[in-house]
Amino acid sequence: MISKAFLVLKDAVNDYLSTNSGWSSADSDFGQVVFVESEKVDVVDFKMGAISLLLINVEEEHAMRPADPYKRTLPDGTEQRVSPPIHLNLYLLFVARFSDYKLSLRYISLILQFFLTRRVLDHENTPALDDRIEKLSMELLTLPLGEQNHLWGILRTAYQPSLLYKARMVVFQDEDAVVVPPAAEPRTSVSP
Repeated sequence: MISKAFLVLKDAVNDYLSTNSGWSSADSDFGQVVFVESEKVDVVDFKMGAISLLLINVEEEHAMRPADPYKRTLPDGTEQRVSPPIHLNLYLLFVARFSDYKLSLRYISLILQFFLTRRVLDHENTPALDDRIEKLSMELLTLPLGEQNHLWGILRTAYQPSLLYKARMVVFQDEDAVVVPPAAEPRTSVSP
């Protein structure tokens, strides 16, 4: 599910950049937004001439828990016992690395503009969104300088023009539910 959310975000941003930046899909095999690839596991290598998309963190959202998290009611009224769904927030880092610094800033500005006009990606405005994902709400995060320094230290690279977004809610559902038989009507007998 996380990979499907990432692919949709990557493709949606690539489509927007190809429409609004003058970049064409013929310029690259994969588009301007790419996933990070590296031979070394301890160092992140951001591709030159591209915008790298990187998963920084995954957190569980506890505020969206239903009253009875172990019960799911189907449209026909049948109840199922399930493991509670897990609502996840994904922290995504878009890093622009171009030899021309102005071009890096331009692409960062275009990504910011894209998510400003499309804060919520749903099935209406993003048809490629997986059926199991209802919507993705995008929230721009601004880290204090100390935390930003710590993040780039963990990545073991120098700061690059970048944007950090929180994508809410990727929901993992229990697919192996158990059907609960309906409760019998209580019978009361009245004696004369």
